[in-house]
Amino acid sequence: MSRLLVPADKTDTQIQSITPRTAGWQYVGFSAHMLADGMVLEAGGNEDEICLVLLSGSARIEADGIDFGALSSRSSVFDRQPPVAVYLPFRLGWKVTALTACELAICTAPGITGAHPPRLITPDMMPLEQRGTGSNTRFVCNILPETEPADSLLVVEVITPSGNWSSYPPHKHDTDNLPHESLLEETYYHRINPEQGYVLHHVYDDARTLDEVMAAPDKSVVLVPRGYHPVGVPHGYESYYLNVMAGPKRIWKFHNDPAHEWIIGKEF
Repeated sequence: MSRLLVPADKTDTQIQSITPRTAGWQYVGFSAHMLADGMVLEAGGNEDEICLVLLSGSARIEADGIDFGALSSRSSVFDRQPPVAVYLPFRLGWKVTALTACELAICTAPGITGAHPPRLITPDMMPLEQRGTGSNTRFVCNILPETEPADSLLVVEVITPSGNWSSYPPHKHDTDNLPHESLLEETYYHRINPEQGYVLHHVYDDARTLDEVMAAPDKSVVLVPRGYHPVGVPHGYESYYLNVMAGPKRIWKFHNDPAHEWIIGKEF
């Protein structure tokens, strides 16, 4: 199995746990939890800022005396509705109490200033957009884009219909060369509908010193330390993924693979 593909631990409520140490990089952390009604998940504050994304279900979220209340998200990540999220600066403890069965993602990256106050991010605050045409069509929800305040974190989710491609044409963001390209590590948390399916995830660089093609199953994570990283969805299945990105500068500026950039604007 590729070292970039992290399968889910389906024996535990915490099905994913990615840290900079386990990933072998500097910035991005990610975990995913499947909580039953009444379960409590909590942690003390540390040097990371956090975006708690309630991917589905209902929960109460509290942070250092702030009660964000009973929050209800969609019933499934495939509902094509934005989720509910909470942003927390570094050094803040937090607590999540499941009010129904729910799926929770915890996205982390280094806190720097801690100047951005805790806040609730509601569905009406998350821009939705369609990208691409034809079999390159996908639907994007910007949960924590660079236009919204944070120290390091960028968080976005994407639904890709059956038979389509996403993160395509292949692009990369692994070079600190602004204004042309930014350096960002990235995780892809994959969900597949129906869940027995998979997506094809290719991660490669120009020299092919990195060249991995993975069949990523439901609830797996693909690590993208560098290189291009397109995703293909087989016929009959629908893809959802949650991206977490962070790097030395909080800017998303990507570079397309020149070999495939020609497809932009073409109709097929």
